Amino acid sequence: MAAPGSGPPRSPATRAGRWVVVVAFSVLLAFPFYWMVITTFKQTSDLYDTTHNPFIFGAAPTLDHLRLLFGETLFLRWFLNTTVVGAAVVAITLALAVPAAYALTRLTGSWGPRVGMGIFLTYLVPPTLLFIPLSRVVARLGLQDSLWSIILVYPTFTVPFSIWLLMGFFKSIPRDIEDAALVDGLTRFQAFLQLIIPISRSGILTVVIFTFTLVTQEFVYALTFISSASHQTVGVGVPIYLVRGDVYFWGSLMAACLIASLPIAFVYNLFLDRFIAGFTVGAVK
Repeated sequence: MAAPGSGPPRSPATRAGRWVVVVAFSVLLAFPFYWMVITTFKQTSDLYDTTHNPFIFGAAPTLDHLRLLFGETLFLRWFLNTTVVGAAVVAITLALAVPAAYALTRLTGSWGPRVGMGIFLTYLVPPTLLFIPLSRVVARLGLQDSLWSIILVYPTFTVPFSIWLLMGFFKSIPRDIEDAALVDGLTRFQAFLQLIIPISRSGILTVVIFTFTLVTQEFVYALTFISSASHQTVGVGVPIYLVRGDVYFWGSLMAACLIASLPIAFVYNLFLDRFIAGFTVGAVK
C-alpha cells in the first residue's frame, strides 16, 4: 500500500524518461568542464590538427600550457586580486543591502516596494554608459590603477540587485515572528540580528554567490580603471595576456578558465538547495 501523499507509482517509461532528461542535462552542463580539461592537457599540434578527434587525446598529454600560464603570466597574482576584490565587494554589498532591504520591506509602508523597484532599475543601466562618469569619480579620488577603484565601483551594480532580491526574501518572513520578539522585550535591531538574519541565511548566501560571480566575470570596469599587469583580475588579465595579436594560447586560456571556474562551481553545487531557495522563496510565498 502506498504511503499517504506519495501519489500513484510511476511507470517504467516515466522513470526512464526522467533519467534520459537528467543524463542529457548532466552531459550538457558537464561538457564545458570536460572541454576545458581536454584542451588544457592537449599538445598544441594535437589541438590544431583537424584529422584528430577533438574530444580525445590524439597525442600524449602535456603540461606545457600550465607551465606557460604559471611561469610566463601573473595568473596567481590575478587570482589573488580577484579573491581580495570579491571578498571586499561581498562584505560591502552585505553591509549595505541587508539593512536596506529589511528597512524597505518592513519600515517604509507602501513606498518600500516602489523605492525598491527604483533601486533595482539602476542595476539595468549598462556599464558601457556608466564607466565614463565613474572614471571621473575614480580619478578625483586618486584611485586609478588600484584595486580600490573596482572595490568602490562594483557595489554600484551588486547592491541594487541584492536589495531587490533580499526584499522578496524578507517579505516571505511573517511579521508575527518579529512582533512576538518585540513583546518578549527585544528591540527591533535585536530581533533583526537574532531572528531575521538566521532565517534569511539562504537569501544572504544567494547574494554572496551572486556578488562574487559578478566580480569574477566583470570586464569593462576592470579594464578601464586598471592598467598595470600586477593589479589585474582574472577576467581581464587572462584574455589580455593570453591573446597576443591573432595568436590564441588556447591551452593556457582553457587552463585559466578551468582553475577560475572550479571554486565557483563547487560552491554552487555545495549550496544548490539554499541558492535556489534564495531566488524562489519570495515568488513562491
